[in-house]
Amino acid sequence: MVSESCGNPSVETEAIMTRRPKYDKSKFCIKCKLNSGAIIVRHAVYCKECFPALLSYKVKRILEPQINPKPELSRKKSLKASGNLLVGFSGGLGSTVLLDLISRIYLSHRTEIKEEGVTKSRGGKDHPRNEPVWKMVSVCYVEVASGFPGMTDKTQKIHQLLQENYESLEFIPIRLENAFDLSWWDKVGGKAALDVNTDLTSDELFVSTALNSPDSDSVQKLRSYISALPTRTAIESAIHTLIRILLLYTARSTQSSHLLLGTSLTSISIKLISSISQGGGFSVREEAQEEWNPDSKGAVRLIRPLQEITLKECSMWAWWNDLLVVGKEKYPRGKDGIEALTKEFIIGLERDYPSTVSTIARTCAKLAPKVDAAGLCILCERPLQPAVQEWKSQISIRATKEPSPPSHSSDPSSVLHSLTSYLCYSCHTTLSSRSSKGVSRNSSNTSLPLPVWASTHLQGLLVDVAITDMQPDLKEADEEIWLSHKVNPDEMKEAIGEFLLE
Repeated sequence: MVSESCGNPSVETEAIMTRRPKYDKSKFCIKCKLNSGAIIVRHAVYCKECFPALLSYKVKRILEPQINPKPELSRKKSLKASGNLLVGFSGGLGSTVLLDLISRIYLSHRTEIKEEGVTKSRGGKDHPRNEPVWKMVSVCYVEVASGFPGMTDKTQKIHQLLQENYESLEFIPIRLENAFDLSWWDKVGGKAALDVNTDLTSDELFVSTALNSPDSDSVQKLRSYISALPTRTAIESAIHTLIRILLLYTARSTQSSHLLLGTSLTSISIKLISSISQGGGFSVREEAQEEWNPDSKGAVRLIRPLQEITLKECSMWAWWNDLLVVGKEKYPRGKDGIEALTKEFIIGLERDYPSTVSTIARTCAKLAPKVDAAGLCILCERPLQPAVQEWKSQISIRATKEPSPPSHSSDPSSVLHSLTSYLCYSCHTTLSSRSSKGVSRNSSNTSLPLPVWASTHLQGLLVDVAITDMQPDLKEADEEIWLSHKVNPDEMKEAIGEFLLE
């Protein structure tokens, strides 16, 4: 029997909640008001003819204020970048759509005609007064197959795709193992680096340094780096960091002032949540856009022009324009990581609540750190928050052994030092996190080689430093000397005894 207080939906039609329509007002295009809608973007209807203008507007709104050397936010001026352009291409949907949009908006007007062997510039939009925004545009692809045995190398396939569709663009293939390759590091203008290994058995992350051997294998170093990471989440996060830094140094070596990545609004929202969950909240603004200049040799602006375009819009654009999406290889057991779980959760919400990803992005854009950065992290080269380890020791509870540096090397050039003070919270968590499915403290594979840029940063920090044995940590602050030591449980109980209830 149906309760009278709840009503009877089969009899009382007013008791049934009306389902909200997929679109707000009409099934006709909200822009031209004539054509029937072909896609619904957050309850707004657009036809196939008006949809390209929508995506073009969104890309220009993000990219064009950052093209000129001095950002112009008030009014639009002529666009002229100070350097070249590098587009990061992964073969996925976002980077495929980004490359197509950039080609249509900024590169399609650079064509020329030839008459009797004489090259002439076209008129109209291609008038000589309309100079190209960037002198040269390159596409860079980072191959990650060497890090995982059995993964397919897609470099040749992507090269063929670019030759068929974007023959005027230069293709720059690099590999993930270049992060440990001294010859590549020298090619992009890096300084001579030391061979640095980190011991993961302690949260202090002691490092040993020595001169590089000429026959060191970068592929073997990459696989050692990946296999030594403690969790699946750490592996995925570390690979993203390596790819990003490789692209940035490649951009600078090609004299590029801008690096564009095809991260859509959906992807950036997933990245924001997963990054914050892994301790990257201090550099949350850099997830959307950053100006990278670690050694004052020339700034590179990393911009994500698709950060207002959802995954659904990218899919429709690729479908309507017959774009070939090569696809990205999935890492082994990648579904076990935090980012994969976050992606599944957010995409599930987006199906029922279309404004989920935009709300996440807008909320994170309002966040800002309370204190200034204490430098740059040597691993990810993003802002380093001060007093990371002191704060982490207050909020983390772990049963650990007394830290001790690794055994000394017979090589007199070997140096021992703690890496923790040079890492941001996120990178330190990546290297020191613990999991029952990850690398245990008793595992034999606990030595992790550092990338060449991290070794170069350490080279200046660890000169003339020699640690012979473990000593108390002495810190000087305001003309006082503080001695820190481990407190046993009895001393801790005595210190707080007056506050305990019997």
